[in-house]
Amino acid sequence: MSTTVAQHVVAALADHGVTQVWGVVGDALNPFTDAIRTEERIEWVGVRHEEVAAFAASAQSQLTGRIGVCMGTVGPGSIHLLNGLYDAKKSRTPVLAICGQVPTAEIGTDFFQEVDNGALFADVAVWRETLTSPEQLPHLVTQAVDAAYAQHGVAVLTVPGDVGGVDAPDATPAVFARPAEPAAAAPDQVERVAGVLAGARVTLLVGCGARGARDQVLALADALASPMVVTLKGKERLEADNPFQVGQSGLLGNPAAAKAMDDCDVLMMIGTDFPYRDWYPTGKTVVQLDARAEHVGRRVAVEHALVGDAATTLDALLPLLERSQDRKHLDAAVSRYAAWRDEQARLVDPGHDSSLVGRVRAVFDNPDDRIRPEALAAIVDRHAPDDTIFTSDTGMSTTWLARFVEMRGARRLVGSYNLGSMADALPMALGAQALDRGRAVVAMAGDGGLMMLLGDLRTAVTYRLPVVVVVFDNASLGMVRLEQEQGGLPRFGTDLDNPDLAAVAVSMGLAGRRVTEPDELDEAVRWAFEQDGPVLLDVVTNPDEIAVPPKPTLAQGWGFAIAKSKEVLRSR
Repeated sequence: MSTTVAQHVVAALADHGVTQVWGVVGDALNPFTDAIRTEERIEWVGVRHEEVAAFAASAQSQLTGRIGVCMGTVGPGSIHLLNGLYDAKKSRTPVLAICGQVPTAEIGTDFFQEVDNGALFADVAVWRETLTSPEQLPHLVTQAVDAAYAQHGVAVLTVPGDVGGVDAPDATPAVFARPAEPAAAAPDQVERVAGVLAGARVTLLVGCGARGARDQVLALADALASPMVVTLKGKERLEADNPFQVGQSGLLGNPAAAKAMDDCDVLMMIGTDFPYRDWYPTGKTVVQLDARAEHVGRRVAVEHALVGDAATTLDALLPLLERSQDRKHLDAAVSRYAAWRDEQARLVDPGHDSSLVGRVRAVFDNPDDRIRPEALAAIVDRHAPDDTIFTSDTGMSTTWLARFVEMRGARRLVGSYNLGSMADALPMALGAQALDRGRAVVAMAGDGGLMMLLGDLRTAVTYRLPVVVVVFDNASLGMVRLEQEQGGLPRFGTDLDNPDLAAVAVSMGLAGRRVTEPDELDEAVRWAFEQDGPVLLDVVTNPDEIAVPPKPTLAQGWGFAIAKSKEVLRSR
């Protein structure tokens, strides 16, 4: 029995374990969506915007380690995939994009909707080719998927409109290669680093590349008496039940983490490509352990490199170390972090703004007595199950998640944390929820991000994806506003005249609730987790809340003061 080109590709993906394909139907994709229609192992998820499809596929790939799949129609449909595919590229996760093209005879004639996919995806894809005949099967499909896995990135398979439906009677099934087993760093590298660490005050900066090495990283911190600064993406699996961790560095970090890095002799980076150069300490000996040699030294000067898998390399390093008896560096950092956490916890207290200190502070940062975003994040943390998958929009909602949501138990975290795109929380939550409709998935959405791709709230209803969308509705682009104020500029262009987002959600078929009073918040969040289907909480939060950087500079403070004075002169 013969099969079409499209049926061959879809069957190969199903054999590999792909369970969903995301996209918008039409033109050159019609043979593929028809093949999916008759393939019981794969679900077609038709989104309202192809950007959502690519974000969802990226999230699924990051959560499972397996290839995510999305599709884009000829020209504009494929162009819409770009932002989500860039997220996959920056997150270094395997995604296959099947993109339509005009009929073969029309390629190069500036035909209606024709776009040069090779040029379009040149920067985003590790592999991009056009399938023009059945004789290229299964080789081209195999190359696409294998390249995505091997290079941890995006493969783009372009299929002209007259090719997908062509019979492919002699095509053998495509079989995809498995990624190579991780290997340890070279023994001589390990031995040199053991000597560098001996007797030194060491601080660890640990990222998502070490999530599979939790036991080894904790054993290293104990042996060296080292505080552990955990990146945002490292929170998953490394944050909870970790007596050595002192939170994050960078703008969403805290003073204890900054001090721990400043006070060390040796900074040891493990599985992280933390990009913010200004937050690295100066005058330190730096050791970097990373699976990719090209990542070593590109953020900060590195004296000692360990190129290899985190778990296997640390297994080789740990026997060479003697347990440090001097715990002062560790104890001081952990104590500072606990004190900072206590200060943050006061903001979550429902009675905070009625206390003397709270009333004074509220005059400046919460004059309208709105819900504090810290309280919202903390209450979501309290009510969310311990196997919840969290997503977040880029901006202030990520700051509140980083500080008040703990990645305990089997919790997972995914977001556009390398690309830094707006509007990723909802589509990534849809992708996560489609993997397991019985698991709690929470999108910590900003109002600006949600409004960008608002139409795909309906996708949650159509495909019965019971996501909980929590909107930090501060009627502004909060992070941009803070950037302007720190630069001494009055805010401009950041105010948003939002509708009642809960009412919009209800009109689209979700359960929805708008929360405006602090004393309603706990019950509303509990209610959201009790709903059977998708739900949106529109929480009106304080737009004047400030996330103070761990090491605020005089220039930042002066700029903020100047900006506020300009705003006062223009308004109240």
